[in-house]
Amino acid sequence: MKLLKSLLAGFAGAAALNILHESARHLDADAPRIDLLGEEALSKSMDSLNLEAPRGNDLYLATLAGDIISNGLYYSAIGLGDRKNIYLKGAIAGITAGLGAISIPDKIGLDDTPVTKTDKTKILTVAWYVIGGLVTAAVFNRLKKA
Repeated sequence: MKLLKSLLAGFAGAAALNILHESARHLDADAPRIDLLGEEALSKSMDSLNLEAPRGNDLYLATLAGDIISNGLYYSAIGLGDRKNIYLKGAIAGITAGLGAISIPDKIGLDDTPVTKTDKTKILTVAWYVIGGLVTAAVFNRLKKA
């Protein structure tokens, strides 16, 4: 039962993160564009396997699905340990994911501009992953009480 609650909470955090990303990118030119980074990663990965990458809206949807699944599984680890300090664990998981999102892409051959364009973009990238971690912690905390 704890695993199921952890997964539900993790996917809630991932959904919150993606809703935030998708909403803000339409409103602010400096908003992180994790979608563009994901599309590049998926396209390059498929090309390296000699597979045809999806294009247009199919690429966007495949990337979005991959992002929700990977972040949902990542965030679900927040609830697998002791419930003590769950919000601190959520914040640390978010900081770690956000810092990874801005520091790893260029090291693996991706264009990091969508998440490092400005200092504001970098700060928002990390902040939004922290929000995803905190949403996960809040949902898990609530589910544990149910």
